[in-house]
Amino acid sequence: MVSMKDISAVCGVSVATVSKALNGHKDIGEETKRLVRETAKEMGYFPNSSARTLKTNRSYNLGVLMIDEAHSGLTHDYFVMVLESLKVTAERHGYDITFISGSKQRKDKMSYLEHCRYRGLDGVVIACIDYDELEVIELIHGDLPVVTIDHLFNDRTAIMSDNSKGMRDLFTYVYECGHRKIAYIHGAENAAVTKNRLHCFYKMAEEYGLEIPDEYVRESAYRDTVATARLTNELLDLPDAPTCILFPDDFAGLGGINTIKARGLKIPRDISVAGYDGIRVTKFIDPQLTTINQDTQKLGQLAAEKLIELIERPKTTLIEHIIVPGELEKGATVSNSK
Repeated sequence: MVSMKDISAVCGVSVATVSKALNGHKDIGEETKRLVRETAKEMGYFPNSSARTLKTNRSYNLGVLMIDEAHSGLTHDYFVMVLESLKVTAERHGYDITFISGSKQRKDKMSYLEHCRYRGLDGVVIACIDYDELEVIELIHGDLPVVTIDHLFNDRTAIMSDNSKGMRDLFTYVYECGHRKIAYIHGAENAAVTKNRLHCFYKMAEEYGLEIPDEYVRESAYRDTVATARLTNELLDLPDAPTCILFPDDFAGLGGINTIKARGLKIPRDISVAGYDGIRVTKFIDPQLTTINQDTQKLGQLAAEKLIELIERPKTTLIEHIIVPGELEKGATVSNSK
């Protein structure tokens, strides 16, 4: 097995210089770094992760907890894109990713926090989960560095989509297209994301002087195409039906869109619709869905970067609540009814 001592002999530098070069220390010149790294690669050198763990007291392994009520965390289109960015960023900083399962999945009945300790994780990113669950609260208030995505805890760093701005931009666009009868099928009301969007929905209606009938606002689980389809039918059956329906998310919106088409209606000629998230499939729907493209690349990148900062510089890293704005994708599913 090739060692740093072998590399130092070939390069004509000390073992300490080899170590610093391989670990990117700033007090080593770029030419020396390049020489050492190329030599190490040619000689087939691989760092010993166990030795690095003993030396730094870190495993260079980040936990990811993504389990929602429908157990779709790892197949959730939006969070998959966030996760990809998180993974790329973590690997760029020399960290691996481990997914966490808890007592509901493990035969040994470990809690999330116990599982993290068992795996020796340096920190955890939490997203797409019931934040009121006792095991999640235990993890949040445990001794591990934690970053949450799209949920706010006062004493933990959070990376948040700007749901207020997203709903404001979406509502404004629909209103400016001439719609006054705007319905909203929102996600689970106990979710922080839903609360922000729903509050802004009513706030925008108030600012524009619109009275939103109670029957125009319905609740469905996120990504639930069946429930969204049923609620879309109910909205269309109202004596005074809306001219535009906002769906809880793009994926759930597919159920509503299919229902509208099954009734022989045309989008947006007969009814306008809009989603939320900007998942890939919306780019291929005909007509292309009007939606809010969330910046999943930025969300994942910041989650990884901020967690690594908390791990590597715990005394100087501030607890932050970072808001990441999305962007309106006008698409072609909202008609201009002026």
